[in-house]
Amino acid sequence: MPIGACTRLLADIRACNACAPHLPHGVRPVVQMHPEARILVVGQAPGRKVHTSGIPFYDASGDRLRAWMGVDRTAFYDAQQIALVPMGFCFPGTGPAGDLAPRPECAPLWRARVLDQLPHIALTLVIGRYAQLWHMPAATKSRNVTQVVQHWRDHLPAVIPLPHPSPRNNIWVRRNPWFETELLPELRQHVAALLR
Repeated sequence: MPIGACTRLLADIRACNACAPHLPHGVRPVVQMHPEARILVVGQAPGRKVHTSGIPFYDASGDRLRAWMGVDRTAFYDAQQIALVPMGFCFPGTGPAGDLAPRPECAPLWRARVLDQLPHIALTLVIGRYAQLWHMPAATKSRNVTQVVQHWRDHLPAVIPLPHPSPRNNIWVRRNPWFETELLPELRQHVAALLR
């Protein structure tokens, strides 16, 4: 896959203002991709800190996600190995219960074009409800995030569903000890096998 097409697509994404009227903090698409990437991380949408820095998962959630994956920042931010493509590219703002949902315009506009530029993806980490609804529609029917993640083995080796790595989910992790004892070792094994 020529790098030129991917570079042009990234430029188009960074110039997008389709959601501008709905973004209280302005437009700042945050995405990392390269046609050689083997791992795709599908998040929800950038948070406030990521919006400010312009670096995907450059916050406490990112620290926890990297620990879950067993990778350091160098590997995580190597676009030739790991693509970081949220469902919404811009920070949607904050509501009464935390960050708002990804803007619904983003995925229909960009998702298919982005995935076309990532032909070597061997493992997709699908984080949270919005990502699971898009990437795992059959698995999400009548299942919540916990139930989808509980059935993680059904989707190996190509997909591993995850809860959001936010510190707000500490209680969820404690209530689901199988996540750390069973799923995370398998996740780290798959990630390590794909990193060059």
